[in-house]
Amino acid sequence: MSALAKLPGGGRRRGGLRLLEREALHEGVVLRQHIREGRFQRSLALIAGFASILSGLEVAYEHYRGSYSQRVMYSPVLLSPALLVAAVWAAVSRRAARTALPFLSLLTILDGLVGFFFHIRGVNRKPGGWRIPVFNVIMGPPIFAPLLFGLSGYLGFLASLLRREDDPAARVGLVGQLPRAWRPRPNWLSLLPRGLTEEGLILEQHVHEGRFQKQIALVAGVSALFSGVEALYSHYKNNFTYRKLQWSPIVITPIMLAAGIGTLFSRTVARTLLPLASALALLDGALGFFYHARGVLRRPGGRKLVLYNTMYGPPIFAPLLFAASGFMGLLASLLRRAD
Repeated sequence: MSALAKLPGGGRRRGGLRLLEREALHEGVVLRQHIREGRFQRSLALIAGFASILSGLEVAYEHYRGSYSQRVMYSPVLLSPALLVAAVWAAVSRRAARTALPFLSLLTILDGLVGFFFHIRGVNRKPGGWRIPVFNVIMGPPIFAPLLFGLSGYLGFLASLLRREDDPAARVGLVGQLPRAWRPRPNWLSLLPRGLTEEGLILEQHVHEGRFQKQIALVAGVSALFSGVEALYSHYKNNFTYRKLQWSPIVITPIMLAAGIGTLFSRTVARTLLPLASALALLDGALGFFYHARGVLRRPGGRKLVLYNTMYGPPIFAPLLFAASGFMGLLASLLRRAD
């Protein structure tokens, strides 16, 4: 008999631990089943809202550095909390998940594309323009940051097409025959041309059933590339003071990109390289957030001037956007394929 069992209540403690282990295992299996069947609308909506407010805060102080010289710079600052409200509302309301969430998500994606155009133009307007791209991209507006802001809109749009956690499971062999009451089909699809509408319905059906592994894996790889490029010239400005740590996202980026593209062609890559690379990106983003926060607190004034130091110190939420690509990769590894 073990020493633990001899202690008063030792058997009860061991039994309690086993019960907790069984419950955790059961919850993990249920979560994976929900993801594979496309029944995680509430969870993804809240994650989209959380990503929106983090990227919105990042944009807010980056544009503050630019003195909000153009009115369009206010748009992501306003859209970010709006998408958060829509995401929380969608978590408690099916109607909001079919109306407010996709509408604001598409606006966020559009705003990210518009911001990308203005950032490209900003680089072009610097002395020398694109004739000296390396210097002007490094010293100009962060060129891929608007596309990373649009990532929360992409997640919100996907959430609007998913089923809710408490919806019945799909029956195998009856794909596309779910009752219409369960199908979160927004009315705006009917406004698109017929060809786009058909493609939209196919996309909706695949997302609805959790069969969109290829799409989200590719987005995870491309978003990791954008974040990695942003990290490259941000750390270059800092002269790679912490070499091992500051090179880590740059090293992980091509692995994530290769895993995302490889998933398009190989189930084996989706089951092995993709979750491994995604876990590395997620962990690296969390570590980066810790070191960026520490960098803010180590600036003159520290906690006494935390707002000022956040605005002019290392971009505190940028590593979490890199971690978001890792999250999407892990999510993709649990999803099913359309073929």
